[in-house]
Amino acid sequence: MRRVLLACLCLWSCLFVSAATPQPKKGLDLPNPIVFVAQVPIPNDFVTIGATFGHHRATMSLVGRGGDLYIRYTDGSVRNLTRAAGLGNNGLQGAAAINVRDPIVHWDGQKVLFSMVVGAPEQFRYNDYYWQLYEITGLGPNDTPVVTKLPNQPETYNNIQPCYAPDDSIIFVSDQPRDGSRHHYPVRDEYESTPTPTGLWKLDPVSGNVHILNHAPSGAFNPIIDSDGRVIFSRWDHLQRDQQADGGVANQVPTTQGTFNYADESAQAARLPNRDELFPEPRAARSDLLQGTNLVGHSFNRFFVWQINTDGTGEEVINHIGRHEMISYFAQVFNDDGGIFEFISAVSGRFNERPIRNLFRPREDPTRPGTFYAIDAPEFGTHAAGQVVMFQGAAGANPDQMPFNYVTHRDTANTADQPSNNHSGLYRDVLVLSDGQVLAVHTPETRGDTNLGSRANPLSRYDFRIKLLQPAGEHQTAGAAITNGINETLSYYDPDVLVSYSGALWEMSPVELVASTRPTPHTDPVPEVERGVITQASVNMEALQQWMVERDLALVVSRNVTTRDANDRQQPFNLRVADTNTQTLGDDGQIYDVRYLQFFQADHVRGVGGTEDPAPGRRAIAQFMREPEEPANPPGATNPPGSVLLGNDGSMAAFVPARRALSWQLTDPQGVPVVRERFWLTFQPGEIRVCASCHGVNTADQAGNPEPVNEPEALRTLLQYWKSNQACVADQRDRDQNLSVNVLDAALLVNAVRDNDTSHDQNCDAVVNNDDVRRWCAGWLSL
Repeated sequence: MRRVLLACLCLWSCLFVSAATPQPKKGLDLPNPIVFVAQVPIPNDFVTIGATFGHHRATMSLVGRGGDLYIRYTDGSVRNLTRAAGLGNNGLQGAAAINVRDPIVHWDGQKVLFSMVVGAPEQFRYNDYYWQLYEITGLGPNDTPVVTKLPNQPETYNNIQPCYAPDDSIIFVSDQPRDGSRHHYPVRDEYESTPTPTGLWKLDPVSGNVHILNHAPSGAFNPIIDSDGRVIFSRWDHLQRDQQADGGVANQVPTTQGTFNYADESAQAARLPNRDELFPEPRAARSDLLQGTNLVGHSFNRFFVWQINTDGTGEEVINHIGRHEMISYFAQVFNDDGGIFEFISAVSGRFNERPIRNLFRPREDPTRPGTFYAIDAPEFGTHAAGQVVMFQGAAGANPDQMPFNYVTHRDTANTADQPSNNHSGLYRDVLVLSDGQVLAVHTPETRGDTNLGSRANPLSRYDFRIKLLQPAGEHQTAGAAITNGINETLSYYDPDVLVSYSGALWEMSPVELVASTRPTPHTDPVPEVERGVITQASVNMEALQQWMVERDLALVVSRNVTTRDANDRQQPFNLRVADTNTQTLGDDGQIYDVRYLQFFQADHVRGVGGTEDPAPGRRAIAQFMREPEEPANPPGATNPPGSVLLGNDGSMAAFVPARRALSWQLTDPQGVPVVRERFWLTFQPGEIRVCASCHGVNTADQAGNPEPVNEPEALRTLLQYWKSNQACVADQRDRDQNLSVNVLDAALLVNAVRDNDTSHDQNCDAVVNNDDVRRWCAGWLSL
């Protein structure tokens, strides 16, 4: 009996060591340690930890417990960092349980930022758990790791996928509502009204300032800082009408998922007996709404790579690339104009010959700045695993000349029950090392994942491991794994059922522990054309921007909205400003008059679950842009709601809400839509954003002309209106109001310059400086 007991103890000891201290993986020459995540497999792919969207929640059934942060040293040895820091446990997961995700390395290569959730429930206990941001130091083989929670982050929201900005502030993804309104939580996406992250956020851990950088109604993901100092991230673009509401109507099912509209965004808003929508046009499924129109019907569902500056300005698809340069097909907007036709990449003549469907988890190649890797994967079924692709996206690159390359074979972009010899499995989390070697998370499985076990004993088809890519003909394929595998035996309540797992954990999210150069933050200066108009209008640009900051406004400007990129023939492109000679034509077809640009803002007013007992949270839908309490744009009695009048030169200028997603459309004089924007965009307080054309020009517009360079008359008109509404009265020289203009007034003015007292402004540019002193002196001498 004693021998049997000793044998059991030895076997238990060996199992314990293999779980906590994996054996070294020899024979691989990696230049630096690799930090990565070990995750308990979750076979279900819908909004779980590895999914393409909705993967941000820490719910037990969606992510489980028992994962850890690991490091693989250059000698092949592997260490459990979180366990070495005194966190987490094997076996039954309880109050001390953890799970981790999304590591990123600091510029100095000495610490790692990541997300962690702490705690698991007792059976039948439904507790709230949130991912929070942590930092770990002490990463050497002989160090004791120390894990510290970042201060001042949103405590009762999920904060994931962080990265260090060049100034050491933290940019991350959160599901905190845009303006902090708890009654909007969980914010719901534009697809199935599923809880979603709300965008990118920025945290200064020292000052505690937290604010949203981009308001993304269906979510933004995986931000990184590239060598040009831009924030590069993926975003889910789903700007279409609510298919949850449409589904019931189109199929004559009265439930329509219990969707309804609130009267406004407030907590006390009335629940309305309707689900009306304004923008964009109806989906093709709503034949009842399309009947009698010339509309084809609009659906939009893409994951693209975006860029934004670290201060939240300049948001756009990376380098303004779009559907025309990437995907293979989409429909036109109208069905009664032969000059407007569907887009088919194979006959488009575009530069990029390799179609892309989606782009997930972008990473830059440190050995080739401006070269990015990403994953083109199906939306469902593979935990965001698919094909490794590569593209050239350095700042300023012309989208017309941005090639995409297939790193792994195109077959790996899709699942296959009967795969070809070219299908080498599915890939995610690609990482280019400092010596040019490429790692990726890989499974040899080619089918979609499913639970081969049960709820209590789940078993995934996938065995995600971190592997080196190696050449395979024209492409690359998975080679050797960097570890011998991470095995664990654990259990947790989900919370009703005890879930048990024993086996290999998924290896995910590798990062290289190495120092990197802090880039200079990318900026987009106001172009000289618009800067000149502002100067000519005797407006101080900094004072104007401060005025906007104080009111949460941005200024958007276009020079000639009748000009459109030559590649876009899916919406009207023969455009004329009504009642003027300003027009830009791409052929001799139908000409469309435009007169207004109408803005829409993403308001969280769509509810689900019925008006009697609605489910928590809200979805954003497009509503007419609202003016602030002090109207900022020139009023127009005949303007469509939320619109501004175009200049006779085709220009447009408008003050718009900041830190809220916006979209827009060109309308004719009667307010009928002509050209519709297909994305949401967010602007920052004080931002002056110029888009010279409406669909911006890459190389040439529809008439073969380059980007317009005219001084926008609409901007001049707007600035004149703005000045007329300021309290300043120019050339008030009697500063002490003693009915005499003398040197005492001059002294007051000099002091005002020193103290920046704008009440003594002489030229009404909203700032007091030497220009005002010179103006006062010139006026005094002329008396």
